[in-house]
This record gives sequence, C-alpha cells and structure tokens, in this order.
Amino acid sequence: MSTLMALDFTGRDVVIVGAGAVSARRAQKFVTAGASVTIVAPELGGTIGGLVADGLVTWLAEPVRADHLDGAWFVHTATGDRTTDLLVAEWANERRVWCVNASDASAGSAKTPATSDAGAVEIGVVSKQGADPRRSRLICDQLAENLRAGDIDLRRHRAGTGRVVLVGGGPGDADLMTLRGRRALAEADVVVTDRLGPRSVLAELPADVEIIDVGKQPGHHPVPQDEINRILVEKAKQGLVVVRLKGGDPFVYGRGGEEVLACNEAGIDVEVVPGISSAISVPAAAGIPVTHRGVANSFQVVTGHQRLGAELLRSVKGDTCTLVVLMGVSALGRICDELVDAGVRDDMPVAIVENGHTPRQRVTRGSLRTIDATARSVGVANPAIIVIGEVAQFGLLQATRSLQEQDALSA
Repeated sequence: MSTLMALDFTGRDVVIVGAGAVSARRAQKFVTAGASVTIVAPELGGTIGGLVADGLVTWLAEPVRADHLDGAWFVHTATGDRTTDLLVAEWANERRVWCVNASDASAGSAKTPATSDAGAVEIGVVSKQGADPRRSRLICDQLAENLRAGDIDLRRHRAGTGRVVLVGGGPGDADLMTLRGRRALAEADVVVTDRLGPRSVLAELPADVEIIDVGKQPGHHPVPQDEINRILVEKAKQGLVVVRLKGGDPFVYGRGGEEVLACNEAGIDVEVVPGISSAISVPAAAGIPVTHRGVANSFQVVTGHQRLGAELLRSVKGDTCTLVVLMGVSALGRICDELVDAGVRDDMPVAIVENGHTPRQRVTRGSLRTIDATARSVGVANPAIIVIGEVAQFGLLQATRSLQEQDALSA
C-alpha cells in the first residue's frame, strides 16, 4: 500500500534513466525542486537536451549500469523498455533507493502522484489500491479547480508572516473576478473592502474572517486614505493575511499605488492582483466598445474630479478618440460645456452606464447638448461610467435595446 509523503530534494542526487518525453517532464520537476539531476541515456531527446544545454542537468551518454545508482537518493526509470526499467528498479531496491518505474508502477518502490499547482499549495493524489492514474488525475484537477476558484478555505492555521494583497474585484459581478483574486480571498484573515467591490463574495467568507468596510461615496469619505493605509499595515504586522478588495483595477484611479507605498515603507510584503477596469468593462456591458475599427482608434480615461486639459481636449475633438469618465455624474454639465467650448460638436453621442454588470444596470443616451438635462430628468446616479464619442451611438453593434435604456439622441 502507498502513502503520500512530501520529500525535500534540495541538493540531493536524483538519477533519471532514459531521455524521452516522460523523463524530460520528471527532470524539469526535480530541477525545480532543487535536486542535482543526472540523466543516464545513450542518446538525448529534444526537450531534455535543452536542460543539458542550459547546464541544469548532467548527462551520462552511456547505457545504464548498476553503479550509476550509487549515492542516489531517488531514481526514476523511463527507458521505454520494460526489461531495462525492471532491472533498474531491482538495482534500486538492492541499494534501498526509492525508484519510480514508468513502465510498470507496481514494479517500483515509489509512484508518481497526480499533481496540480494551486498557488500557495501543491496538490498530490495517489491511488492506495492499485494504479489508477486517470482517476487520480480527475480528483486532483477537481480539487485544484476548487482551490483556484476560492471555494476552499486556504487560511493558514499557524502563525506566519503577515502580508497584504490588493485585489481588483472588477466592475461588481463576482463572476468577473480573477481566479487569483478569489484564491486570495480564500487565504484572507482580514478583508478591507469598499463600496464598489464585488460585495456578494463577502457572504461566502468564513464567519471568523474580519471584514472592515471603508466604503467611500461621492462627497462622503468615512475612512480617510491614511487611515486605510494604517489598517492594512497594522493588521499585517499582527501576522495576518490582509486582502484589500477594490472595485475595478487597484491601479486605475483606485489609490492602490498609495497603499503599496505604505506597505513598502512599513516593510510589509504586498502583492497586487489586477482586476478588470470598469473603464472598459462597464461600457462593454452596454455593447459599447471603447475602440472600434473605422470609428475610434484610441480612448482616454479621466475622472470627473479634474478639469479636462488642453491636450486631452484636442484629442477628443478629432472624433476618433473615445473619452471615458469615471466618477463624473456630478460634473457632467461642466464636462459637456468644456468639450463644446473646445470645439467638439454638440451632437457628439454620449452614453452613461449605471451599475454595470449588475441587475440594476441602466443606460442613458444623449448628446453633449442634451445629456445633462436627460440625466437629471431620469435620476442618473453613481456608480456610473460616462462614454463620450462616436462609439456611444445607439446600434453601433446592433445590440438589443434594453427596456431601461433612455435614448435621447433625437431630443
């Protein structure tokens, strides 16, 4: 009967007999594990030859002999010849050296498990009752998929070094989070979240995960950025894994750079997991491409908090640049006036997408001349993305018109 063990191969001698595709895969794995690998084979295959050329393994260009195994900690034989592989396994047994026999798993003293890398952990599965590699692989892959999706609690249960992970949660739909982001949440002891992150994922966290809501709303910032930075650093210094869950991407008007700097200055390990920016994904939810061949060949992303600079105004004036405005609802009138005053035609299409990728999504359309009044009349509110340019015209991609869409282009 077999049992699964984790072996430390760092600096230990491993002998691989054979130079085919199986041997190449095993050699790469042992090299990655830090082993000192010797290949014994009269000729080299293509892939394993690259390892030899790079100096990662030693090659003995000769038929295998019993003394090649002397001093080895582990042997893997995969010559493709059952008789030779069986002989190598017998030599290994005589020397009390663990051996994997690729030709006949039952004839070796060790077996190669099905493995999958799931980030912080590696999964291994072996069959205890006879070789069944297909079953082991199916089980291993399913476990790995659950881990990558964050369906399994991955938090450490022994004290470790604290760290911070900035996770871009995308536009709000949990299905649009990355697998790495979901896995980071599964590892979290503390989650510091805001208003625009995918809040539905918080309900899936274990009850003992601390959730700190620092949600900011336009004109109302209950937790200043300096205090958020302090929370991240303080919790990480307690040896906890802290996830800072943000909407969109942490580095697109998300102040993620400031949080990274705060962690670096405090000596805290910090990782950034990118997210899908709402500047692109929310227009896409409404069937609006920010670039489209023959219509727009570039786009600019700004926030409504800033005035439009002269260079930006020149680029938008040319009709082939799309302007995407984040956090701009309260400044919509001013933005439209600035564009018209700069020479952008007042019938330029505008679309406002509220609550993108959620059941409450709504699209309001108009032109630079009409959109401010239209938005006020229908009660447009944040979170919303404003798209200004030819791509915002209705029907560009023959999208099905939503019942909630307000089309004011004819107004």
